[in-house]
Amino acid sequence: MKKHNFYAGPSILPEDTIKNTADAVLNFAGTGLSLLEVSHRGKEFVAVMDQAQALFKELLDIPEGYEVLFVGGGASTQFCMVPYNLMNKKAAYLNTGAWANKALKEAKGFGEVVEVATSKDKNYSYIPKNYEVPVDAEYFHITTNNTIYGTEIKKDIEVGVPLIADMSSDIFSRPVDVSKYTLIYGGAQKNLAPSGVTFVIVKKDALGKMERHIPTMLDYRTHIEKGSMFNTPPVLPVFSALQTLNWLKEKGGLVAMEKRNIEKAGILYDEIDRNRLFKATVNDLEDRSLMNICFVMNDEYKELEKDFFDFATAQGMVGIKGHRSVGGFRASTYNALPKESVEALVAAMKEFEVKH
Repeated sequence: MKKHNFYAGPSILPEDTIKNTADAVLNFAGTGLSLLEVSHRGKEFVAVMDQAQALFKELLDIPEGYEVLFVGGGASTQFCMVPYNLMNKKAAYLNTGAWANKALKEAKGFGEVVEVATSKDKNYSYIPKNYEVPVDAEYFHITTNNTIYGTEIKKDIEVGVPLIADMSSDIFSRPVDVSKYTLIYGGAQKNLAPSGVTFVIVKKDALGKMERHIPTMLDYRTHIEKGSMFNTPPVLPVFSALQTLNWLKEKGGLVAMEKRNIEKAGILYDEIDRNRLFKATVNDLEDRSLMNICFVMNDEYKELEKDFFDFATAQGMVGIKGHRSVGGFRASTYNALPKESVEALVAAMKEFEVKH
């Protein structure tokens, strides 16, 4: 039976990425050695790093003055690296979910943190609007996509202070105007690579202005100066990232990817809204994520939740259980997920509706 992978992360990757990475684990770049055992300073891997950074810039159309870094520690380490490098006294945060809230809490150790708005009152089921960002904030931090709750900021917002974005779960799903951001970061394990590497896009002239001492490994300038090679990089996920970037380019880039993602999400949201058994957890169409689609049983059919999960699992659906803080179901429709998998889930929902 074909498996349809809806896991929220680590998650589905392009078949090319998996195959090419598996081949490199056995024989990397014709060296007769495994990717897992070669020097990261050898010419073969240096070429991988250089190509990955260059293609990252090409696909996102990153302007001059920015650097792309591949570092360890996950996006959670960026929760402290951002204020370490960019916050002297005051920063502003938009609290739209669990990860945004963790970033906000971490920043409080570095100065005054202003929570400009939050959607916690309704379990993070919407994106706050009409908030004001303090003009004296040294930056404004947002989390563009919220994997747990299924909300997404799908447009590049305009603010009067430097903009920082955690794009862990929607990077490369749509075009982004990088020039509107001072820094973008994210864990790679959604739309880019296996877990273990974190990407950072940073505007160079924003750095070097802190009054505090910054530990060497937590200073972005360290990694810029050494081309992400200050310490041994996570070689396997960086190699996998390059394979995914090549795949994205072959598929037509981010304009084509956004079109595919809108189509896939539309198919599933339409069925959720139509089917009498289910309801979406995010009502505002503008706020609905294209990457993580959350839904629950309608109130009168709550008792069927486990039955549907078992039914869908038997049909080959994997990873559709919702996060414990939301319940119900979550279908993650990242770039590599084919439309056929969404159609298979919709077919299962329709069949279950007929049965009940």
